[in-house]
Amino acid sequence: MKVVIFCGGLGLRLRDASELLPKPLLPVGDQPILLHLMKYYAHYGHTDFILCLGYKAHAFKEYFLGYNEALQNDFVLHDGGRRIELLDQDIDTWRITFVDTGRSTNIGGRLRAVREHVGDDEYFLANYGDQLTDAPLPAMIDQVVSADKVAGLISVKPTYSTHVLKIDETEHVTGVSLMDDGALRINGGFFTFRRDIFDYMRPGEELVEEPFTRLMEQRQLVAYHHTGFWAPMDTLKDKQDLDALAETAEPPWAVWINGGNRARRPVSLVRALRG
Repeated sequence: MKVVIFCGGLGLRLRDASELLPKPLLPVGDQPILLHLMKYYAHYGHTDFILCLGYKAHAFKEYFLGYNEALQNDFVLHDGGRRIELLDQDIDTWRITFVDTGRSTNIGGRLRAVREHVGDDEYFLANYGDQLTDAPLPAMIDQVVSADKVAGLISVKPTYSTHVLKIDETEHVTGVSLMDDGALRINGGFFTFRRDIFDYMRPGEELVEEPFTRLMEQRQLVAYHHTGFWAPMDTLKDKQDLDALAETAEPPWAVWINGGNRARRPVSLVRALRG
């Protein structure tokens, strides 16, 4: 399946960092979060990527045009440096389509702009480009395909919690509770789409608003309930947390390490950071 990744946003909540690089190219450890995400899809055999570019589009092209496999993987040097034997490779078999979808275009518009590149494939995948997970991708895809639905998304617990205040008629706070009873779920940004998703979209609409409303009305949108690792990179604190995990021997999202044979267990971002 082709994988559409939305790479055109401004990344305003990471403004200081994203003024130098667009958010998907900000490093998590020593590699951009985008590369971690693409490795996740590649691990499951999906290596045909479509990057929806916008803000600092040239930065993505420059990064991949200058990509050096030897700097990212182990290798053996022969003949005084005249020959390099790579012990592993990342992007050698990937196909990456770069499409400038406009600096101010919303997500729905970016998806519509790459419709011709999706081609005639019955299903394709899509992603916001700034979250990481260890969710089992084949199971997420199968949920949509076997149920014959138009769209599916990953349902995850938010990485934050909110304190709810009880206030009386005199404006005194009478109680504080933590709004995190385990029932709150959010859209985790990993999508599976059947090609007729485009029939539910109109020019100028945001993807998860009007189109998703139409899907819900026809019971064509399903959610994969994931209890394992998921984390976004929306804030500087998020980035610092992911950087810390990237320095461990097996970051929780790196399903490609050891062939993806690690035991899968429920793990929150906090638990992952604490080990």
